[in-house]
Amino acid sequence: MQHLGALTQLLPRAQSPQCSPWAGASELTSKITEVPFRCPTGKNPWPAAACPSWRNSLLESSGLSGAGSQDPRPAYIVFKNYSSFLAKEFAERAIEKQKSAFIRWGIMADWANCYHTFDRKYEAKQLSIFHKMYDKGYIYRDYKPVFWSPSANTALAEAELEYNQQHVSRSVYIKFPLLKSPPKLASVIAGCSTVSLLIWTTQPWTVPANEAICYMPDSDYSIVKCANTGECYILAANRVESTAAILDTQFEVISTCKGVDLENGSCAHPTIPGRESPFLPANHVTMAKGTGLVHTAPAHGMEDYSVASHHQLPMDCLVDEGGFFTEAAGPELQNKAVLEEGNEAVIQMLQAAKSLLKEEKCVHSYPYDWRTKKPVIVRASKQWFVNTANIKVTAQELLKKVKFIPASAVNRMLEMLDRRTYWCISRQRSWGVPIPVFYHKTTGESLINSEIIENVTKIVEQHGSDAWWTLPVEQLLPREVAAKVGSHDVLDYVQGQDVLDIWFDSGTSWAHVLEGADQRADLYLEGKDQLGGWFQSSLLTSVATRKKAPYKTLVVHGFTLGEKGEKMSKSMGNVVDPDVVINGGQDHSKEPPYGADVLRWWVAESNVFTEVLIGPAVLSAAKDDINRLRNTLRFMLGNVAGFNPETDSIPSSEMYVIDQYMLHLLQDYAKKVTEAYKEYDYGKVIRLLQAFHTRDLSNFYFSIIKDRLYCEEEKDPKRRSCQTALAEALDVVVRSFAPVLPHLAEEVFQFLPYKKEWESVFHSGWINTSSVWKKPGLEEVVEAACAMRDSFLGSIAGKNALEHEVVIVIDPGLLFELMETLQSEESSSVSQLNEIMMASQTTLLSELPIEMATDEKIIKGTFLINLEGGDIREESTYKVIVLPAAKAKCLRCRKYTADSLLSLCPRCTEVMAGK
Repeated sequence: MQHLGALTQLLPRAQSPQCSPWAGASELTSKITEVPFRCPTGKNPWPAAACPSWRNSLLESSGLSGAGSQDPRPAYIVFKNYSSFLAKEFAERAIEKQKSAFIRWGIMADWANCYHTFDRKYEAKQLSIFHKMYDKGYIYRDYKPVFWSPSANTALAEAELEYNQQHVSRSVYIKFPLLKSPPKLASVIAGCSTVSLLIWTTQPWTVPANEAICYMPDSDYSIVKCANTGECYILAANRVESTAAILDTQFEVISTCKGVDLENGSCAHPTIPGRESPFLPANHVTMAKGTGLVHTAPAHGMEDYSVASHHQLPMDCLVDEGGFFTEAAGPELQNKAVLEEGNEAVIQMLQAAKSLLKEEKCVHSYPYDWRTKKPVIVRASKQWFVNTANIKVTAQELLKKVKFIPASAVNRMLEMLDRRTYWCISRQRSWGVPIPVFYHKTTGESLINSEIIENVTKIVEQHGSDAWWTLPVEQLLPREVAAKVGSHDVLDYVQGQDVLDIWFDSGTSWAHVLEGADQRADLYLEGKDQLGGWFQSSLLTSVATRKKAPYKTLVVHGFTLGEKGEKMSKSMGNVVDPDVVINGGQDHSKEPPYGADVLRWWVAESNVFTEVLIGPAVLSAAKDDINRLRNTLRFMLGNVAGFNPETDSIPSSEMYVIDQYMLHLLQDYAKKVTEAYKEYDYGKVIRLLQAFHTRDLSNFYFSIIKDRLYCEEEKDPKRRSCQTALAEALDVVVRSFAPVLPHLAEEVFQFLPYKKEWESVFHSGWINTSSVWKKPGLEEVVEAACAMRDSFLGSIAGKNALEHEVVIVIDPGLLFELMETLQSEESSSVSQLNEIMMASQTTLLSELPIEMATDEKIIKGTFLINLEGGDIREESTYKVIVLPAAKAKCLRCRKYTADSLLSLCPRCTEVMAGK
């Protein structure tokens, strides 16, 4: 979501094996007739758009309307432009759809001024980063194995892969006949009639490209004799028993040696007569599976390529862009798809050569193209790379200074960086930002330098990246530049057709968004898969060009799973659509509308740093949580009616102690919730909010102040006191959940019954509390009273507290003095202590009355007073005596404080007289 323009890469591609690397999107180009044209070298056919109206209009806009029909470029340009047009149109529709969804979800941004990666200025800035990296020697072209998508005809980066854990491969056990005995094993092998090396591979199609067999120098290897055939095999010593079991035979161990003893040996290729495969040491050989000997095809494996480079082995690739064997693979394999009939053909060839010992299905994790959802292969080709080996040391050091949330994510990213020695940045697509390079028509040599990149960057900034394909080569390649390399005619060159990897697109977003060369983003937020994607490409481009990380903080979230913990997939039908969560499905009885705030609450309360669950039960629970919060808010809103904070507020020093205590709790809540937001710990925000509004407000404070709110005179300072606390609590609570529940926060703000300085809660700033609210001493007063209250209420569980009177007996001392601050007179039905006790009357005594009946229920307790940071500590005892109320029930306040059933209590009589 951080790079909406990258959606231009989502366009599906043609699946036909005849398509060149520039074949367009078959789903969106079905109305165009494809006509084959040949590229300047006479090789792959280029499908081109033959729709006359498109062809003519695009040729005219390109200044090529007079070009001959045999010229491949005009037709290709038409096709290229049409693909680019469709891609951009698709991206714009997707962006608008996502934008409207983001707005509906309550995501706030400058939606009218978003940046897109297909904007001209963005593309030009991207090329300027490419320019800086090229000038510093980080970018180069080479022939290397890369992940390749036959279904999309393009190279892929690791971050563009999805791993299918249930992929089924046709694994085979093959024997490679010994051709040249290792000198150290000659005497042992001499006694064997035939000797072969045992190889296991899950990719039989790579066998024709085999150039060597690799072994682990320090591991043990055995020479064994097969009980079934009498043949001798060489394989890892600890794989003997398991391999024999798989081959349904028994192996007799003739001799055991170290891997290093295989040095200078070689074997014959199983399907290509005359080809010799040497034995080579390699550290990537694993003993966990297989035979401990690894078939090495340099064009189809990263480790294989490293071994081949070190020993100067051939690295010929026998597979084309579409995943088909080329002519070089031989007539039996040519034009066969390596993952399908080509694989079968190789297995048949191995069987015919009597080299195949066993074939079996292997279920394992295998890389798939994240767009086409089809398997990829590793294939060597000429691509453009970033030499990350020269960047990553600095990148790793800078990354250690970046704050990671969760902190554990830094280790994973550091490990991924450590394993990355290069980054393939070229892609074979019909749209995107071009790599500004030219190739000589005859020799194929590349031409790229700072002057060329600078010229192309200026053109792209003025005309957009499509200019690379629409403008004539002489406008893109200055004549003086061509002259410097010995060419007098720029027409000897053609533009390269590769575009920059989308991770280079998005990885340079910092250069476009951040103002100033030294600026860093406060935060990058994405999923954990981006530790190898956007997070990493952004870091590498920034470090390469300015030696600093582009971000100060990384927040890394997990993925969403189904309600039972299962992975979501369209095939399983368990994908939860956010829009359906918000607006409901077609059948509201099955898919009810929850609204945006429920979705946001679910996200916030989840531990988003791991996998999170979603489903009807989870969403219903979130809805219930919000409804409880709404009830709390409704109570506060209703009870600040007729209250104006500017004129009616009571100074905190003059407020009831319980109200001051609520402000004390409020300040502590505000501090904790602010700290949780700073740590992006939204789950803690929700927990703090729920505890505060349910426990401290609803269950505790509201139950205590209801009598004062409902029964005191409207403008009485005692009532204004708790209204002052309610107004402050309402303000703090609403601001505290506004980032999570913006719609509810704004709704409450608009219904405030008093004048507001700001039109929206989101214009009014963050939580604002006063330091004078913090009064630690109040905790001892209120908590001591609450301890006695709990003793009282616990003794009358299930009964009405107002039907009782309470006698509290405390020996003279600090605790008694604290309670006297709440009730100065001996007995009272309107004191602050009685309000906390919630009884009809409370009596405070320093000793038990002699006349108190011995059978009265006496509850004993202790309370530890801790003041001045521990300097004052005193444990006091108290007694609570519960008595039935002696007076009649007041018809107005329902306290048992009236003289008769037909009269009001003194307090209510006074209030009513005032009215």
